[in-house]
Amino acid sequence: MKCPYCASFSNRVVDKRLVKGIGDIRRRRECLKCAKRFTTYEKLAELDFVVIKRDGRHETFNRDKLRLGVEKALQKRPAFDRVDSVVERIERRLRRRGNKEIPSKFIGQMVLLELKKIDAVAYLRFVSVYRQFESVNDFAKELTTIAKI
Repeated sequence: MKCPYCASFSNRVVDKRLVKGIGDIRRRRECLKCAKRFTTYEKLAELDFVVIKRDGRHETFNRDKLRLGVEKALQKRPAFDRVDSVVERIERRLRRRGNKEIPSKFIGQMVLLELKKIDAVAYLRFVSVYRQFESVNDFAKELTTIAKI
């Protein structure tokens, strides 16, 4: 690892910790040449998979896009602080499937299941976009379904 201060490659790891909720590794390093400390993060490189969109297009999976959808659903909700954990669980399940191609419909259903567990309003927000609600009746039907649970 190159020191950001003096560009030396001589350093030692002073502290190593897992980043909570993400699984990355945080390493605190000390340069042996200039004695300054710096932090590095290590992330497991994983193989990308492809999302098959509704119209048949293929698109590389984008974690940020998934996160944005979950954030929008949970915006201004008490469970907003759980966005990272929801995204992490969904991505972990997708990677465990082992398939290189995953339908967007499957990802949407996973998001719905996660949101249903933690926040009914966020679930309703997401389902209205996901299922392309066009009238108040669509909302009423979904509210009836949620109320039964």
